[in-house]
Amino acid sequence: MTYEWVKALHVVSIIAWMAGMLYLPRLFVYHADAVKGSDKSETFKIMERRLLKAIINPAMIVAWLAGLWLVWQGGWWRAGWFHGKFALVLIMSGVHGMLARYVKDFAADRNQRSAKYYRVINEIPTVLMIGIVILVIVKPF
Repeated sequence: MTYEWVKALHVVSIIAWMAGMLYLPRLFVYHADAVKGSDKSETFKIMERRLLKAIINPAMIVAWLAGLWLVWQGGWWRAGWFHGKFALVLIMSGVHGMLARYVKDFAADRNQRSAKYYRVINEIPTVLMIGIVILVIVKPF
C-alpha cells in the first residue's frame, strides 16, 4: 500500500515539476521582449522567482526523493529502461538548473538572450518528458 501512495506522490510531483518547466521558459519569451526596469519586467521577475521557488524546486525535490524510493523498493536498478529514464531525468535536472540560472539573470537585468532562444529552450523539457514517459510505460529494453 505504501508503494502505491509514494507512486501517486511521485506522479503528482512530476506533473507539478513539468508544468513549471514548461511555463517558465514561456515567461522568459515574454520577459526577453520587456523593457528592463519597466513594470512589465518587474512583474515577470516576481512571477519567475515565485514559480521557481514555490513550485518547480519543491516539486523536483519530491519527485527525486519519491522516485529514488520507488526504484529502491521496486528493484528497478538493473532494468535497462530505468537506466535510460535515469539519464533523461539527469538531463531534465540540468535543464532545471539552467532555467534557475536564467531566473537569476533576468532578476539582475543581465539577460542577453532573445525571445526566439527561449522559444527553442521551451521545447527541451517536452522532448525529455516524452522520452521519459515512453521508457516508463513501454519499457522497450
